[in-house]
Amino acid sequence: MAKVYTFLADGCEMVEALAVVDVLRRAGIDTITVSVNGSHEVLSSHKVVLGADTLFEENDYEDADVLFLPGGMPGTRNLEAHQGLVSLLKQHNAQEKLLAAICAAPSVYGHLGFLNGKKATCYPGFEKDLLGAEYVPDRVVKDGNIITSRGMGTAIDLGLRLVSVLISQQKADDIAKAIQYII
Repeated sequence: MAKVYTFLADGCEMVEALAVVDVLRRAGIDTITVSVNGSHEVLSSHKVVLGADTLFEENDYEDADVLFLPGGMPGTRNLEAHQGLVSLLKQHNAQEKLLAAICAAPSVYGHLGFLNGKKATCYPGFEKDLLGAEYVPDRVVKDGNIITSRGMGTAIDLGLRLVSVLISQQKADDIAKAIQYII
């Protein structure tokens, strides 16, 4: 079974994180929320307290198929400031394992040089941070091992794309119908 780690930091965009987690869990994908704050409680960008499944330092991530970064401000900056997470992202990318990010968070991959020669998308205004990438204004963009998405309104699209990649397009379509995303 595929395993996805979703990283949460104070200031994250709650819906971007939880909509993707919800879709993945509906598909039966083992999806773990991870706080980089040193506490299970994470305060979202709109002041909603989230409870993470685990803390960053409690995992070794060897079993990770996907590392997912939700956006939001200052959540994206807080994720990028966590040196343990940055090291993990570099290792995961070097192994060409899947990385996903939404909204402002694709900027982390741009700053780390992961987007060189790739197509990517992000929240409007962060295009300059997609260093080395060709910006594409699509809702979700997959190029190689990196999947990016635009923002809260595209979170379900990102979750469904991850399901299609990790399981099948049919499973993604079944979930989309079950949640009334498509009728």
